[in-house]
Amino acid sequence: MTRNKLTLFIFIALFAGIIVGYLYNVNVIDQFNKNITAADTRIKTVDLKLTQVKDTTTAEFKALKAERTTQVAERKKNDTAREDKLTGFSVLSDIFLRLIKMIVAPLVFTTLVVGVAKVGDVKAVGRIGGKTMLWFLSATLVSLLLGMILVNTFKPGVAMHLPLPDSHLGTDIKKTALSLRDFVSHVVPKSFVEAMANNEILQIVIFALFFGVATGAIGPQGEIVVKAMDAIAHVILKITGYVMKLAPIAVFGAITAVVAKQGLGILSTYAIFIAEFYGSLLILWLVIILAGFFVLKGRAFTLVNNIKDAMLVAFSTSTSEAAYPRVLMELERFGCNNKIVSFVLPLGYSFNLDGSMMYMTFASLFLAQSYGIHLAFSQQLSMLLILMLTSKGVAGVPRASLVVIAGTISMFNIPEAGLALLIGIDPLLDMGRSATNVLGNAMATAVVSKWEGELKE
Repeated sequence: MTRNKLTLFIFIALFAGIIVGYLYNVNVIDQFNKNITAADTRIKTVDLKLTQVKDTTTAEFKALKAERTTQVAERKKNDTAREDKLTGFSVLSDIFLRLIKMIVAPLVFTTLVVGVAKVGDVKAVGRIGGKTMLWFLSATLVSLLLGMILVNTFKPGVAMHLPLPDSHLGTDIKKTALSLRDFVSHVVPKSFVEAMANNEILQIVIFALFFGVATGAIGPQGEIVVKAMDAIAHVILKITGYVMKLAPIAVFGAITAVVAKQGLGILSTYAIFIAEFYGSLLILWLVIILAGFFVLKGRAFTLVNNIKDAMLVAFSTSTSEAAYPRVLMELERFGCNNKIVSFVLPLGYSFNLDGSMMYMTFASLFLAQSYGIHLAFSQQLSMLLILMLTSKGVAGVPRASLVVIAGTISMFNIPEAGLALLIGIDPLLDMGRSATNVLGNAMATAVVSKWEGELKE
């Protein structure tokens, strides 16, 4: 399947998914959604009454507790039924994502070992690593800062006028705290097999760096390992070609499931927030492309054109991991040296998530605005720095951005219950974040290749 044909099929799948999802929502899912909304409304009313009852031994209190239990069960029953009705669509994207995850860990390991071994000595690895981390940290800071500036400019939360919730109300999102022990355990592998099994990309990168340097250091015997790893990498890339043929089917399934579940109504409810966030992402795209243009000149636009398929796949499936093998192939086709691509790109998936970074400041300050909580510039700046630290090493964690936000907003007395505002639309926002992450990592790899003089015309 040629690149242009794949793009066309993905676009067709995208629009077909929206149409089928809408029709399925109206004809099949709508009744479940109405039942869930009714149960949610009743639960909120009961919660309000419970806070007003002073004596917990009265019959009224017991009746309210029983009513709440009934409504929670009703909500869960309808939620389960809705998910069952969507299984047929979501399984299409699940198969594709599982196949991609099957490829990613061995592909990262083999290509990175080959890359590091070809780079040669530890000094060269350190030099390239230093340049890479300089770009990543700069990009992270710019993304967070841009999110902060734009959310203060647009003020999407001001119109919400939410009352502060009761302290006992929360969400089921597990918070992450800024813990050095957790960070180290997430970064440093205790078992290479466990890291591969759990797709812990950062841990695989750490082991591959040691393995690659050691392979390069043992001379002629190492060349045998490099050839074997190189051959395995090419086999996996061939498998990638087969898997990518399923991309349009996966895109159709993913989009249909999102639209069928949420309905087009969710777009109008949060239209301002969604529009302003996507507008902010476009500005971030321009900043990334402009930064790339200073180094790559006109070729920066060629690169964007080359990776559009990968960005579309990431956008549709809400995961930048799904685009990894495709981006790797396109960067080598673009002229980047294999050793740079296989070194920089895996690191990018752990340290350079530009779209997610912007979302973290944008969403955190949106919640503060929604509750009418004023944060001084110094507080916003300290939030930015905390997010910069807590976000490193959470790649591969489901709903990673929401997990980090949950842990950070509690430090600034922003109600955790506000995350319920974001959970519903998070899949829609995650699509834009994932596509942006792909663009940021591809541009970073091309720029480091150019800095190292390893970019062919």
